[in-house]
Amino acid sequence: RGMRRVYAPEELENAFATASAEAQSCFGDGSVYVEKLILDPKHIEFQILADKQGHVVHLGERDCSVQRRNQKMIEESPSRALTPELREKMGQAAVLAAKAAGYHSAGTIEFVLDKDGNFYFIEMNTRIQVEHPVTELVTGVDLVRQQLRIASGLALRLRQEDVTLQGHAIECRINAKGPGKVGFFHTPGGPWVRFDTALYQDYMVPPFYDSLIGKLIVHAPTREEAIRKMQAALCELVVEGVDHNAELHMDILSTPAFKSGDYYTNFMELREKRG
Repeated sequence: RGMRRVYAPEELENAFATASAEAQSCFGDGSVYVEKLILDPKHIEFQILADKQGHVVHLGERDCSVQRRNQKMIEESPSRALTPELREKMGQAAVLAAKAAGYHSAGTIEFVLDKDGNFYFIEMNTRIQVEHPVTELVTGVDLVRQQLRIASGLALRLRQEDVTLQGHAIECRINAKGPGKVGFFHTPGGPWVRFDTALYQDYMVPPFYDSLIGKLIVHAPTREEAIRKMQAALCELVVEGVDHNAELHMDILSTPAFKSGDYYTNFMELREKRG
């Protein structure tokens, strides 16, 4: 919210005014800042853990480039866009940012990555994020447990050299398209299939809050296997009485752009234009 793109100098004044008005209305603060517009980037974020003793580690990246109206839909790790060298460079930038802020707890440093390998800081999320299970599955680190340990004043036992990414994980955000009462409810199962939700049969999905009703996460030795496992899990998911977006996720996973990993933050925009 409160964001506008400007492609020419004459567009700036109106964009500034409308963005400021929207920010004031939504957040009670009409302050606006200007940053460089990167067209069709990758959205890459790095998970960090920082204790109160000054130790900071990163746990690799999540590719969050499948978005709709600036809201993430699918996240995966590791990203096909990163070389080992670029991963190390971006990870160290995330660690330095947390250290410079004197931060402690779990957190996420978010970047946009252009097609030439240049990356730019977006923001830091000072919390556990929706997509944290993706990192948990590829690293084997329980992020919530680590966050609680840090809050208790305990030092990290984890060092950077201990962090390795094993296999591939994908998360699909299951969103309701409207309110409703959950009828028959069946969650996918099997090895390395995880469904995080608060749903149960007869639960009423209200119209007042975020539309997220569950997170479907899978892990497999390779990205190709993870995609197939996710497709199978989506087929198993049943939430009667509530219209949701599982079929849309199936369509996305089957597209050549997603299968190749050659997709960017404009993925859904281009898809909807093509009809």
